[in-house]
Amino acid sequence: MEKYNKVVGNIGEEIAVKYFLKNKYKILERNYVAGKGEIDIIARKKKTIIFVEVKTRQNENFGTPAEAVDYRKKKKIIETAEKYIYDNKPNTDFRFDVVEVYGVFTGDDFEFEKIEHIEDAFGVNY
Repeated sequence: MEKYNKVVGNIGEEIAVKYFLKNKYKILERNYVAGKGEIDIIARKKKTIIFVEVKTRQNENFGTPAEAVDYRKKKKIIETAEKYIYDNKPNTDFRFDVVEVYGVFTGDDFEFEKIEHIEDAFGVNY
């Protein structure tokens, strides 16, 4: 199951990166790790740095993908973002986004259906 989740996650992240590039974002980091946390994508658009969590699902039977970004996950993302900001000292605004990727697996193939980009999905006070 863990391997399946990693494959699904990687596919969703690839789709999200393509979406961001198409929409004129610059990708700064992918799978940025600091301490015990990880941020799927760190991007920049104009003067804003965006810390992105990508969630990939086939449906909403167990809630929306964004609902899977719970209190604990948000806290970890924020702590990891703080480390990125401390190390890189960007003089910009920042925000936390969630990207929901929907699709269906048929055998080994993933049939992409849609992407939902939730800007400013949560803040440091989550």
